[in-house]
Amino acid sequence: MAWPRVRLVVTADDFGYCPRRDEGIVEAFLAGAVTSVSLLVNGATAESAAELARRHRIPTGLHANLSEGRPVGPARHGASSLLSPEGFFLGKMGFREAVAAKDVALSQVREELEAQLSRFQELLGRKPTHVDGHQHVHVLPGVCQVFAEALQAHGVRFTRLPLERGLGDCTWLEAPARAFACAVERDARAAVGPFSRSGLRWTDAFVGLSTCGRHMSAHRVSGALARALEGTPTGHSLTAELMAHPGYPSVPPAGGCGEGPDAFSCSWERLHELRVLTEPTLQARLAQDGVQLCALHDLESKRPGEATLATFLESSQP
Repeated sequence: MAWPRVRLVVTADDFGYCPRRDEGIVEAFLAGAVTSVSLLVNGATAESAAELARRHRIPTGLHANLSEGRPVGPARHGASSLLSPEGFFLGKMGFREAVAAKDVALSQVREELEAQLSRFQELLGRKPTHVDGHQHVHVLPGVCQVFAEALQAHGVRFTRLPLERGLGDCTWLEAPARAFACAVERDARAAVGPFSRSGLRWTDAFVGLSTCGRHMSAHRVSGALARALEGTPTGHSLTAELMAHPGYPSVPPAGGCGEGPDAFSCSWERLHELRVLTEPTLQARLAQDGVQLCALHDLESKRPGEATLATFLESSQP
């Protein structure tokens, strides 16, 4: 295919989760393989991660967390629809089920988002470059509207829209992973309206759901970008984001967001992503494909062009 010029933001999620994850993320940034990070302000190492971000001038956004660990807002002082009786968030699927059942008070979602935005400001001394959602909670029905309004109020322009083309054809994904990824995509498509009305911006294309963990390789990252950019006119410049979760695996009990590290963070797959991102193979493949790595602040301050977004949404319908 004839590739257009692509500017790719490579975002490492879960910064501030544990010392070993943070070490790997900083290593990837210093190697030029990661260009942006998303910070968990309720993570065990949020303070030291913020110091690392300042020291190395790492472009840092907020990884808004409503699903893992303990809150940082008013909910931590009493009963909340966001929490279990033990005082923890409801979990990746538990939060989704509660939202679907309308058991979550959106006013409490707003309070927690405000608290996390304020905590980020305390840690970094500035507003985040972007805000996305841990486990994609920010695109859930109802939550996406509250999220968009909070970002608009705080003057944050960039978010993530996890719409990845061709997920249904990614046969290497196990059935549960594919089902979750497709659900995220459906939610993201519905979030376009609220995000747009609040003036939020995002990259023209997104990849990362099909290349997470053991599934990441230079070939698959290149293929995911190729799928995302099909039909783009030759010579048209596009922006894209690659979501990644690199790092050295967590070793319990260190890390987590109040409950210790989860299996995802302890997995060898975190090291696999780190190695794929930092080895020359991927960088050579991206250069060959006409892809230039950059940070969000390098992108033009605009939403994707209407024609591009409409084409993507139409072509990604199930």
